[in-house]
Amino acid sequence: MKKILAFSMAAALAAASLTACGSAGEPEEKLTPVTLNEVAHSIFYAPQYAAIELGYFEEEGIDLTLVNGGGADKVMTALVSGDADIGFMGSEASIYTYANGAEDYAVNFAQLTQRAGNFLVAREPDESFNWQKLKGKKVLGGRAGGMPEMVFEYILKKNGIDPAADLSIDQSISFGLTAAAFMSSDADYTVEFEPFATSLELEGSGYVVASLGTDSGYVPYTAYSAKKSYMEKHPEIIQKFTNAIQKGMDYVNSHTAEEIAKTIQPQFEETPLENITIIVGRYKDQDSWKGDTVFEQESFDLLQNILEEAGELPERVPYADLVTTKYSEAAKK
Repeated sequence: MKKILAFSMAAALAAASLTACGSAGEPEEKLTPVTLNEVAHSIFYAPQYAAIELGYFEEEGIDLTLVNGGGADKVMTALVSGDADIGFMGSEASIYTYANGAEDYAVNFAQLTQRAGNFLVAREPDESFNWQKLKGKKVLGGRAGGMPEMVFEYILKKNGIDPAADLSIDQSISFGLTAAAFMSSDADYTVEFEPFATSLELEGSGYVVASLGTDSGYVPYTAYSAKKSYMEKHPEIIQKFTNAIQKGMDYVNSHTAEEIAKTIQPQFEETPLENITIIVGRYKDQDSWKGDTVFEQESFDLLQNILEEAGELPERVPYADLVTTKYSEAAKK
């Protein structure tokens, strides 16, 4: 009994000693809370969810809170108001804010996707589809001034189609609700993100006939940004956040669709694993994700070209003000 008591006391003293060392010596670093507001919760952003599920943000010392903003305009509002630390959206929102004269504007520091993530869905399968078939048709589109709609119109113009005169584009339906509307409307086509495009196919209510990501070519579709004041005050957080996203990109670019789907499934509990795998494979096949997060000037110039063609850009804005690549360059090393 004495031996047992002595052992217990020794163990207790050792534990107390370790606790004391932890508090008086080098305490465990606390995680820094960061609120990320995303434009939509979509499998299209798989690298981000892989980073979350694999613990890459925690590895970088970040306690991440993810909020679904439901549109770039709402994400930017949250960013400007201070409800979000970092915004994830189409970079056109940062251009609009800057062009409107904001002093504490949003600066893009990491690009995630390099192709559009939506698909054109028709009522019936059409293996011989070409864009000329949209002439005279009705399409459920996106919000005016948003990347989904502007990229759609960009493709139409590339194919000699006038978005205003050659077809009817319904832009009255809220983001994320077009798939449901398509099932009960008289529209011939709808432009859909995943998982809605695949869901329409599985239900037999629609069929993917074209990928906007493939037909538009490489475009800087979504990127991370923060207010200039936040970046100046917390450069270490921006760097750690970028590091975590780079790890997520490395993961999706080096693993199979099946592996990625299993990793991010907790983010999409209502979507069957088989569907997630199909969607991830579709995005991998069209080279949706960059190899690094560097937002090159060539991409930014292309974005401004698209905005100009859409009539949404009164004057061009400087790349040097709205994009920084130092965090991305450091992360990829």
